[in-house]
Amino acid sequence: MTEDLLKKLVNTLSSLPGIGKKSAYRIGFHLIRMEETRFQQLIENLKEIKENIKFCKTCGSITDREVCDICLSETRSNEFLCVVEMPEDIFFIENTGEFKGKYHVLGGVISPIDGIGPDKLKISELLERLKSSSIKELLIATNPTLEGDATASYIANLLKDTDIRFTRIAHGVTIGSTLEFADQYTLGRAIRGRQKL
Repeated sequence: MTEDLLKKLVNTLSSLPGIGKKSAYRIGFHLIRMEETRFQQLIENLKEIKENIKFCKTCGSITDREVCDICLSETRSNEFLCVVEMPEDIFFIENTGEFKGKYHVLGGVISPIDGIGPDKLKISELLERLKSSSIKELLIATNPTLEGDATASYIANLLKDTDIRFTRIAHGVTIGSTLEFADQYTLGRAIRGRQKL
């Protein structure tokens, strides 16, 4: 019986992204040893977050209201729109302090092998937003993967007859790294995306 419960605990925890079996065991045993009041507080916090977090009706970001603070902001530019794969990508871009426009979350990338076509992403919502807005530049910030590149190309192709400037985040060799550690795909992207000095 105990083994079954431990197996269930480990399977539950390892179903989360980035948590393998070893980490699941470590977290699981920590939860078992946790003081009851702290454990209940953890459960209550998770429940409260799950019940109150929703997705912004405009951009698809995470918020606790109908429309997120970024979409409502009057200080952010309505002329620049950054397209990302998932809501958490906004968090990483915001941490740079470099982007002052607004966002659109696709909800994934085109991946035929996984059965994900353009119709399963929020591409039609993106096109609707572009029709009814003053957006001048669309920055595609999908991950530098084959699927991310395919999605960026698909969107660029849809917009080729518009006046919207289409840009893509730069990809290449990581700062502080060396060429020997860059894979051929990354290095190739860095060479193609070279800049004039």
